[in-house]
Amino acid sequence: MSSRSGSTGGGGSTGGGSSQGGGAAVPLAVLLRREVASERTASERPELHSGLFSQAKKGEDFTFLKPECERVPGVSSSSFSAFGLFDGHNGNGAAIYTKENLLNNVLSTVPADLNREDWLAALPRALVAAFVKTDKDFQTKARSSGTTVTFVIIDGLVITVASVGDSRCVLQAEGSIYHLSSDHRFDASKEEVDRVTECGGDVGRLNVVGGAEIGPLRCWPGGLCLSRSIGDQDVGEFIVPVPLVKQVKLSTAGGRLIIASDGVWDALSPEVAFNCSRELPPVPAAEQIVKTAVQSKGLRDDTTCIVVDIIVEKNNPCMPHPKKQPGIGVFKNMFGKKKSSDSSSHSHTDREYTEPDNVEEIFEDGCALLSRRLDSEYPVRNMFKLFICAICQLELKPNQGISVHEDSSQPGSLRRWDGPFLCQSCQEKKEAMEGKRRSRDSSRNSGSSE
Repeated sequence: MSSRSGSTGGGGSTGGGSSQGGGAAVPLAVLLRREVASERTASERPELHSGLFSQAKKGEDFTFLKPECERVPGVSSSSFSAFGLFDGHNGNGAAIYTKENLLNNVLSTVPADLNREDWLAALPRALVAAFVKTDKDFQTKARSSGTTVTFVIIDGLVITVASVGDSRCVLQAEGSIYHLSSDHRFDASKEEVDRVTECGGDVGRLNVVGGAEIGPLRCWPGGLCLSRSIGDQDVGEFIVPVPLVKQVKLSTAGGRLIIASDGVWDALSPEVAFNCSRELPPVPAAEQIVKTAVQSKGLRDDTTCIVVDIIVEKNNPCMPHPKKQPGIGVFKNMFGKKKSSDSSSHSHTDREYTEPDNVEEIFEDGCALLSRRLDSEYPVRNMFKLFICAICQLELKPNQGISVHEDSSQPGSLRRWDGPFLCQSCQEKKEAMEGKRRSRDSSRNSGSSE
């Protein structure tokens, strides 16, 4: 699939002389800027090739591959691609619902008239709102299933990943591996354990006869070993749907993404996954990764893999990397970047000058607090209309909305009359997620597992 979009000049004369028939002449400098912008747009619209392979054990893994999306229908310049992996547990209801509704919730959260630069800047906050809205809407259906979510949006050379749970998205770009998601297992994060216990949950291992503790850390009631997911209404609001969001920009060297469920990552490291599928097209590559994982540990769980190759046309000139603006790239070295062994012979000084900067880190936030993730420090301030809930997009009457800064501990900088605003039900969910209220009976212990 090619996501390149051609652009043509305006209808004005291209001559540098005086205008005829009342039409104003276009200055040469303007024409040159248009030409440079057109070339830059073409060079940043790579071809995407994707492949999928899965082996089912429970039938609870679902995928979403939509390489041709448009923010504005019929406008090719608004095109992007979306890929998702949903690993359900305790039933498939949450996974199916999220697959069918998450992208629409993302798009409904962002104003349609944003240009591409503002759309990309607004996307991290839009993904947070969409995850929470999807979770909130699903739970009105009174279903107890849950799902992990790894959702990837690719717009040109910019990759934005939002994730909850323990599926992973990893990127390889010219020998380096970048982790674009993070496991939300209690065993992997003491911060998540502390957050849940402070909100009223109980985290511990399964007790057996004799008092011995076995298995991974789980949240009780419910027995879920994940600290973040969509659904899971029987576990409690402290299991939050707020995703980790990372946004990066590739160089024109391109790269390969692997999006896979824990059935793959419990058996393979990212290095092994990339090595065993090297030089294979996406479909055979995904198949090889899954079969290697299953061969290693057996088919104990649904095992699913999506491979996406991001390829820039060879005849496109390599564009120089833009200078980073203040505040951009402040999360340097937070992506778990690993060098391949074949580069170990070069000195650190040599690498500093000879190796291309393949991935520009633009944004990262893993905070589980909804108020922080929707605050006014995001790149596009006051993006949402004042009288629309920033989560569910419900229209609000004047003075009806509740600011996300209502209970701010920093009254000087974040004022309660500043937006974004939430409706009453979204405010209640926010408070429950932050341990300020128990909005539903969580006494049920169903023994859910993941």
